[in-house]
Amino acid sequence: MSESVVLAFSLTLKLAFITTVILLIIAIPLAWWLARSRHWSALIVESVCALPLVLPPTVLGFYLLISFGEQGMLGQLWMNLFGQTLAFTFTALVIASVLYSLPFVLQPIHVAFEQLDYETVEAAHSLGASRRKTFWRIILPQARQGIMVASILGFAHTVGEFGVVLMVGGNLPGETQVISIAIYEAVESLEFGLAHQISMSLLIFSFLVLLGVYAVNRHWKLGGHS
Repeated sequence: MSESVVLAFSLTLKLAFITTVILLIIAIPLAWWLARSRHWSALIVESVCALPLVLPPTVLGFYLLISFGEQGMLGQLWMNLFGQTLAFTFTALVIASVLYSLPFVLQPIHVAFEQLDYETVEAAHSLGASRRKTFWRIILPQARQGIMVASILGFAHTVGEFGVVLMVGGNLPGETQVISIAIYEAVESLEFGLAHQISMSLLIFSFLVLLGVYAVNRHWKLGGHS
């Protein structure tokens, strides 16, 4: 493969890793609050976070592009802080990827928290364990399956992004050209052999991701968590 395709693969993996780490930092406390809250605002927050599941990627990408531009709120703030535009940068890709992949990370963790054995949690509290200690030593270990699945899905979903990243990042080789855009460029250039090689690589990657998710779920159901 050409150097540009290798760079696109490298940039895609970097983007997916950074996005997944940020999403876990955001999604774990947010999922815990959603699982425990009975306030009406939780329904609003959950609906907003799930919007990327039903919105066309170009809709989200369009509004992010407007916001990231020189006249947009985030764009102006970024310009004042760093002296450069936010649109068509790697940072813009990260922000867009975090928003677009949020529900794929949030929902598995949310479900895991809802299925917790809260009797164990209450028992820990009654024995004098602090809420922080209980969360780290009891709650998170019980939810590790959901967190693992969320990490895999978040990473894989970011790798496969196209519409959102194209809108906010454009197609700058080595800077914002991720692998899905490299496939699009190859097809536009009538380089079908190259497009086939890249697409087959992603097809195998996607299969392995799904295989991993189902393996984790099967292991858990068969008693691997005990």
